[in-house]
Amino acid sequence: MVASCKDQLKQVAICLQRSPCVMIERHKPKDCVNNPELSKDLPELCKAQLDSFMECKRGIVDMSKRMRGNGALSTGKYDDQYNRLCTGDFDPREEMEKLRKLDANQVG
Repeated sequence: MVASCKDQLKQVAICLQRSPCVMIERHKPKDCVNNPELSKDLPELCKAQLDSFMECKRGIVDMSKRMRGNGALSTGKYDDQYNRLCTGDFDPREEMEKLRKLDANQVG
């Protein structure tokens, strides 16, 4: 994985872990993204972050960005949060509330 896309990947992973599709319905994050029936109910924030990640991945192979680079290297900003969600060290209600607030800020 190219270092410039790691932060975007972790943002997507965190958002998907907080989504009702994973948290309540207990689907795998991959299924929530790939299955059209499940992906239509994803929060707008998750969709925007997924688009940002995909744009970063496209930038890796974009020859016009080859000389100046794709973007800044990973800052590690989301590492702690990502690790807590991966190990199950979180309160599901609190995480759902965080996603609801972030999604409301994104849409509003």
